[in-house]
Amino acid sequence: MPEVVIMKEIKGKNEDHARANREKFAEDHVLMVNIMGAPGAGKTSFLMALCKELKRRGIKSAVIEGDLYSSIDTDEFTKEGFDSLQINTEGECHIDASVVRRGYDKLGFTDGVVFVENVGNLICPAEFDLGEALRIITASVPEGDDKPYKYVPMYSYVDAVVLTKCDLKEAVGFDTGFFIRGLRAVNEAPVFETSVRSVESAEGICAVADLIEDRFKEV
Repeated sequence: MPEVVIMKEIKGKNEDHARANREKFAEDHVLMVNIMGAPGAGKTSFLMALCKELKRRGIKSAVIEGDLYSSIDTDEFTKEGFDSLQINTEGECHIDASVVRRGYDKLGFTDGVVFVENVGNLICPAEFDLGEALRIITASVPEGDDKPYKYVPMYSYVDAVVLTKCDLKEAVGFDTGFFIRGLRAVNEAPVFETSVRSVESAEGICAVADLIEDRFKEV
């Protein structure tokens, strides 16, 4: 029983922090977007292409990178001229609302879109609200078409699904219809497709940018 009580306390405190985050983001005219997915799903490549597309549209963006260790991805975003900040969890499988707030305050960012690239994991990130306005999962074709059936909490939690590496469908035997049926059993979220070879110019990137631009106008 003590473990259950402690978990409730942790989640209760996280919900309080998430509410405070929403108030702060609204005050700063910031759309916070939580990008989730398994390790190797293509989160960073997708996010880089998305930030570049938003920049072409005149929308500022910044990135908070969540990893167990290293600053490899943050260094790439900084190199491309995007405001970015690294959070290393040093073994934790997710980041929470209080950690996001500390990172956000260090960014000093207003009037734009802030992306949180969450730790690569299909379980823990779905349990912690960050105060975000939009939740996106990147699901890569090589992971398999059965993930919506196996990771129901995550797939029922998101607002949009980005199917990455779609040019590998035939090579790995990915059944799009099977994947969609699993998703539709728990969620009506839209699905966008991107590919390895044309991730920066794919229609899917532009479509996701449309979604984010529309949501940003509502902030």
